[in-house]
Amino acid sequence: MKLARDTWLIFQRQAQLLLRNPVWVFVGVFQPVMYLLLFAPLLKPALNAPTQAAAYKIFVPGLLVLLAIFGGLFQGFGLIAELRAGVIERSRVTPVSRLALLLGRSLRDVVSLIAQAVIITLLALLFDLRVFIGYLLLAYLMLALIALMTSAVSYGVALKVKSEDALAPLMNTVAQPVLLLSGILLPLTFAPGWLQGVAKWNPFSWAVDGTRALFGGDLGNDKVWQGLLITTVLAVAGVVWAARQFARSVR
Repeated sequence: MKLARDTWLIFQRQAQLLLRNPVWVFVGVFQPVMYLLLFAPLLKPALNAPTQAAAYKIFVPGLLVLLAIFGGLFQGFGLIAELRAGVIERSRVTPVSRLALLLGRSLRDVVSLIAQAVIITLLALLFDLRVFIGYLLLAYLMLALIALMTSAVSYGVALKVKSEDALAPLMNTVAQPVLLLSGILLPLTFAPGWLQGVAKWNPFSWAVDGTRALFGGDLGNDKVWQGLLITTVLAVAGVVWAARQFARSVR
């Protein structure tokens, strides 16, 4: 009960900071929107899709996963700024749960990500994208798990390195191969066999396939529950590891 109360207090504080400067929500969604408007229209001939709407059912799920991955991985920069300002140091004298310090921030990131995902989905509706609302909510759940995991890991790494100069290249080094091996922009069915074999070891490729299956209306596809299971395990593991970093830093 105390953990839930403390998490809510931290979430409220972090949400207020975000709402005071909501431009960051739109800055975060700007690049995906550019992909949606300027890159996606090229996919119908490239994918041999029967309609533009069919091409968007392939592209939009990958774009949303891209948003969840990159949006979460770079949240650690804000925590480094808080470390430098002494915010984390002052938390040592408070009775607030150390786990709540992480969960409150990560939940703020998840809510921000879902808001951005809704914006992109609504824009995609203008291009004849259609998806059943129940399947869409399930896809959002998978995105929330990805954002929870990536933001938690980012916070944990930030507490380790304590420097933007170290965090930026580290996150970019991780993010680029993850992006290329997830089939986010284009399905990996067009890739050589060896590349598809390597991509199977990338957990985010399972999430992309599961999200695409949901947008395609194929709830019974094995990739849906496999993607949900993998993202759930990763989210729990990421939160547990990051919580330990918070406990060591704030004690």
